[in-house]
Amino acid sequence: FLQGQLSILQEKIDHLERLLAENNEIISNIRDSVINLSESVKDGQKNPEAINFSQGSVSELFPSASVFLAVDSEDCLFASKSGSHGSGVQMLDVYDILPFDNPDGGVWKQGFDITYNENEWDSEPLQVFVVPHSHNDPGWLKTFDDYFRDQTQHILNNMVIKLQEDNRRKFMWSEISYFSKWWDGIDSQKKDAVKRLIKDGQFEIVTGGWVMPDEASPHYFALVDQLIEGHQWLEKNLGVKPKSGWAIDPFGHSPTMAYLLKRTGFSNMLIQRVHYSVKKHFATQKTLEFFWRQNWDLGSSTDILCHMMPFYSYDVPHTCGPDPKICCQFDFKRLPGGRVSCPWRVPPEAIHAGNVQHRAWMILDQYRKKSKLFRTKVLLAPLGDDFRYAESSEWDQQYQNYQKLFDYMNSHPEWHVKAQFGTLSDYFEALHKESSLGEKGSNSFFPVLSGDFFTYADRDHHYWSGYFTSRPFYKRLDRLLESYLRAAEILYSLALVQSSKSEKLRVFPSVDNYKLLTEARRNLGLFQHHDAITGTSKDWVVVDYGTRLFHSIMNLKKVIIDSAHILILKDKGAYNYDTSTPFLKMDDVQSSQDSLPRKTVIKLTSQPRYLLIYNPTEQERFSVVSVNVNSPRVKLLSPSGKPVTVQISAVWDGATTVSHEAYQIFFVAHLPPLGLGVYQLLEVQSSEAVLADYNIYMRNSRQEKPDRLFKIKEMQNSVDNIIVENSYMKLWFSGMSGLLEKINTKDDGKNHQMKVEFAWYGTTSNRDKSGAYLFLPDGDAK
Repeated sequence: FLQGQLSILQEKIDHLERLLAENNEIISNIRDSVINLSESVKDGQKNPEAINFSQGSVSELFPSASVFLAVDSEDCLFASKSGSHGSGVQMLDVYDILPFDNPDGGVWKQGFDITYNENEWDSEPLQVFVVPHSHNDPGWLKTFDDYFRDQTQHILNNMVIKLQEDNRRKFMWSEISYFSKWWDGIDSQKKDAVKRLIKDGQFEIVTGGWVMPDEASPHYFALVDQLIEGHQWLEKNLGVKPKSGWAIDPFGHSPTMAYLLKRTGFSNMLIQRVHYSVKKHFATQKTLEFFWRQNWDLGSSTDILCHMMPFYSYDVPHTCGPDPKICCQFDFKRLPGGRVSCPWRVPPEAIHAGNVQHRAWMILDQYRKKSKLFRTKVLLAPLGDDFRYAESSEWDQQYQNYQKLFDYMNSHPEWHVKAQFGTLSDYFEALHKESSLGEKGSNSFFPVLSGDFFTYADRDHHYWSGYFTSRPFYKRLDRLLESYLRAAEILYSLALVQSSKSEKLRVFPSVDNYKLLTEARRNLGLFQHHDAITGTSKDWVVVDYGTRLFHSIMNLKKVIIDSAHILILKDKGAYNYDTSTPFLKMDDVQSSQDSLPRKTVIKLTSQPRYLLIYNPTEQERFSVVSVNVNSPRVKLLSPSGKPVTVQISAVWDGATTVSHEAYQIFFVAHLPPLGLGVYQLLEVQSSEAVLADYNIYMRNSRQEKPDRLFKIKEMQNSVDNIIVENSYMKLWFSGMSGLLEKINTKDDGKNHQMKVEFAWYGTTSNRDKSGAYLFLPDGDAK
């Protein structure tokens, strides 16, 4: 009976999906006819009604467009509510209604069969932009430097030669970390050629960040920073400003990136790694191109036009159309005799007079099918893969064979197609023109979408959430470098102003420190790469990233020390810069890229030791500060010279033994925005500091002799709760497990029951395992 009910339900869902598809077809027909109407009105028909008609947007003309043929308007979330007239597509709703099933879709495994009518392009030809690209990971299976030496430099060198051979050829690049390294090693003749190719539109820089960053693990500060680093480099060296975003490899996509690109002045962006069920759903709805809007935006100021690639991958087999077996035959690097071949066992054929008609027809069929998933007659067909176009021969194979196909197609008007090489912006410009974007009220041609594209799955149950926690040590190191960088930038800027005020201060090492700041920014930027901060690189590559982060943290400490030195001196005339004896030391030391930091132990004497505390935020702060000292007989004076209350806690050597090598002191520091405070630490005969006391819960008693300083009470583990409280709250912990069970908030007298437990996931027994990328548990947590 249950099976029967389920199959009825399934049929209803299928029926609904068919209705939605028809619904969409109707809406796009209406939209087309309105656009045609407005075009013909512009062509000079003097019809006042039609003129009024063409100025409104489709959503105004058909306010109920979202419920044409609808069984129930709730089920029709994706018919065309758009423009600023409705919420459009909300990803949370999409995730709710998707079945997340995985039926076999035929040649397009994760999709469906696409059909078309031969004469659909009679009135308006298909415009095809084949966009050559090379995806260069700044570190993954090799380090950044090894990739550059073995592959990247050859790709860029060949680019300069090969694009100049034929002005119809196009190419694009996104990772400025690589591009700047290459630029620094080439002569002025090559540099001029590159500038010419950019000016002539043959070569385009897309996104233009230092890397193509991950969009889940980075902090937005680092995303902005790597974007600025790339853009300023481009401004200074090439005089160009990118205008389109290209993100084909990050593992899922965030609206934060869309927001940042929009604020950078971009009008368009492209994304690729999105859950296959979402891609399929968007393909059926023709919503693969949309205005991406922030969830909190009540207007449309954050809208940016986004193109989502429809198929499995950004490689050639999955970018010309729905059938990878066919598309692979048009990746001419895979011609017989080369190192790469087609897994579908049908190789490409070089194009010649004898096969050009048939081959051109084969690929046009793929282009047409792909274009059926979009709302316009403009098509994007990327042509590239990881580290492609490294050899001169590959440029010839791809560009010469495709040019023959284009020439044949374009010389047959009855095929109604215009095919050419293009850059990403060539495509978007044609798209804007075709959909009349930029005209008042015409935003409604594409739907508006809000939400994100996490968590990514490329097939089956392969959810890419493993990387959210992979190599957490380095994810932390990233945040650490980021905070040091911000602090160092501010202090350096203030110190620079000071140093220009007198001759004596001119010895401040401003140039050296500026270089260290730039290098730190670039190392942080490099680590935002989607195989770096994610933790998805090989071990030795991780060590290379870690070493860069670590060196930059050490260098920034130097910048902070040098800058603070010049800023806190009362008598600037006494300033003396000496590299061999730094004026200050930092409160922690890390000995290598993969070791834990150790706190510096401050040696106290009756002469004051100065403790500098810096607040790098733009708010006044009261913060608990902790430092390690070598004696419990401690006194602390504030910047104004008043005594400060101090608590002394033990440094533990193991679980139950107190170390007397060092003591931890805690106090509340108060600093103005961007302020530096100088505290004084002294050793005194009788300290007024408060000593912490301890209860140790033991399974079995050990009867150690009492500690000479701290009051330590041994307690037997029992079923009784352990209670900790202060003036704000009271906490109950289990006497058996030590885990939190209840919280009482004193201001409202309320009790909150808590349950804390640890759970463990196993990994699957089949070939696919959890790892750096994937989280593939063997069932629920135990």
